[in-house]
Amino acid sequence: MAQPGPQVKARPAVHRPAFQGLSRQRYFMGLKYIVSLFKLGFRRMAPDHEQAASQLPVDFGRAAPDYGLWRQGFPPEFFRRIEALGVGLSGQRILDLGTGTGLLARAFAQRGCLVTGLDLSAALLAEARKADRAANLSIDYLEARAETTGLPDGAFDVVSAATCWHWFDRPKVAVEARRVLRPAGRLLIASLDWHSRPGNIVEITGETIRRLSPAPPAKTQNTFQYPDWTKELTAAGFDDWDAFAFTTQLSYSHAAWRGRVRASAAVGPAMDRQTLARFDRELEQALEREFPGGPLLVDHRVFALVAWSRMPGT
Repeated sequence: MAQPGPQVKARPAVHRPAFQGLSRQRYFMGLKYIVSLFKLGFRRMAPDHEQAASQLPVDFGRAAPDYGLWRQGFPPEFFRRIEALGVGLSGQRILDLGTGTGLLARAFAQRGCLVTGLDLSAALLAEARKADRAANLSIDYLEARAETTGLPDGAFDVVSAATCWHWFDRPKVAVEARRVLRPAGRLLIASLDWHSRPGNIVEITGETIRRLSPAPPAKTQNTFQYPDWTKELTAAGFDDWDAFAFTTQLSYSHAAWRGRVRASAAVGPAMDRQTLARFDRELEQALEREFPGGPLLVDHRVFALVAWSRMPGT
């Protein structure tokens, strides 16, 4: 059966000539200059999701109920692919960093893994335990920093981090992951991000966020910058890796999508109560206007990288 295409709002095409009249040499000189500004830390030109959200204190615990109720986990195809890379196999000992409400941790536990979830937010961990009880699962949780877990050396077969690697001190957490992994262990860095396309639900949602959020996300979110951030993995002792990416759609009702959006870094964790209520009303109106009825098929993109240390003699 053919899969339904993305829900989009039709908009007239606009032609915008790019760098018209510039020589090829001057074009690439301009690009080189822009890249140099980014290296110097001049991020105001095009702030990414992490940079924008960090302009204000972001406390995901403030949005814990919405986080627990409405955020969806990775689709089945994701687990099929990581299993082929030796991750998520029954009996594996897995440490899930930045576990939040335990979405990935529960998915691993349901596959027979022995899981420990780690997060800084007591409120999110409370939601995780509540969901575990409902699913009749047993997962150990630890309130600690990913960079300094305090866990024993070589205790885990897999360390995972789902849509959170960009929040960490990446070089330090890579070293810590290598320390707590057994010699042949695997590091999984994955993300499930909204995928913006012209006129789709994500674009309409993003316009509302940018209009009202004190820490608005950019149109392009960078939860993992490939291949740039792999240098930090190599420095920590991860010699080899495999990676994949694909697009997918997740189904939400109007109310569920609004709840999911409220749990996003630039919304519930960053807005005051009055602004959040106004945002929720405006998003509700925009969705009813542009995408009446339901369900909403929301475009997402999935990325995953599995890294490991090369064994002596290989």
